[in-house]
Amino acid sequence: MIVPGHCSVVGCATGMPCGKKAYFLTRYLIRETAGGHEVVELELDGSGTGMMREVVSEKVIARADEVWWFPEKVQIHDRTALVRYAAESGRSCTIFTGTDEHLTFVIDPDLSGFLTVHVYDTQPPRPHLSSTIRDLETCGLFGDLDVIFRHHLQDLSSLGADVYPCRASGFTRSLDADPMHGGEVVAGCLTSAQVYRECYGDDFRLIEICPLKAVEEEPFVARCCRRERVGIRRYDGRYGAVVHWGATPAEIAESVSRVVRKWRSI
Repeated sequence: MIVPGHCSVVGCATGMPCGKKAYFLTRYLIRETAGGHEVVELELDGSGTGMMREVVSEKVIARADEVWWFPEKVQIHDRTALVRYAAESGRSCTIFTGTDEHLTFVIDPDLSGFLTVHVYDTQPPRPHLSSTIRDLETCGLFGDLDVIFRHHLQDLSSLGADVYPCRASGFTRSLDADPMHGGEVVAGCLTSAQVYRECYGDDFRLIEICPLKAVEEEPFVARCCRRERVGIRRYDGRYGAVVHWGATPAEIAESVSRVVRKWRSI
């Protein structure tokens, strides 16, 4: 598979007004031909100076009949999405236009070498960790990591509990807003259990909903309300990152990047 590391190394040409030269950063050229566009790999004169450099050699790596130009503008820094789109095209090469008009391409798309990162969260309300990762992925923030996110979301509404942790989830009875009378089935976690015991005693049954307790795959990113658990390490034998319940997008992005790089290093 060929996916340029950055759009800055991809050029586009309909002619050669400067002779057999190309912009000094160019490593690939999308070139217009009578039969359509082809993709060429260039070798430039490394000893040259100036903005335009002599082309030492060129190699066609995608013929015009192998190329499809994706019809919509995309976020070209979202490499995972580009490879997915290219795999659906039916052609060996797909050219993409970015929202900023930059160009890139994918040849022989293959996601098998991408790392799967497992995301654990709960809903309702909005699964903050999972949704934030999706938003950040869409804007291309994780494009250089070559990862696929697999989201594991526990649906709290399916648990049939009497009480839920907080009103924000939209349930009519919650531990943060209603008095308890004993004997309740509480959907919650260690924090919920501690609050219940301190206020009402031990007469309740807990249905565990902590995303960290649901982890079965690695590497992972999970959300937890216990600040002492935040960080990157092994939890019950599985390696991953825990972010706080109210983590900022910047904190989530940093945790994802760190856990991916640490996982690959070990």
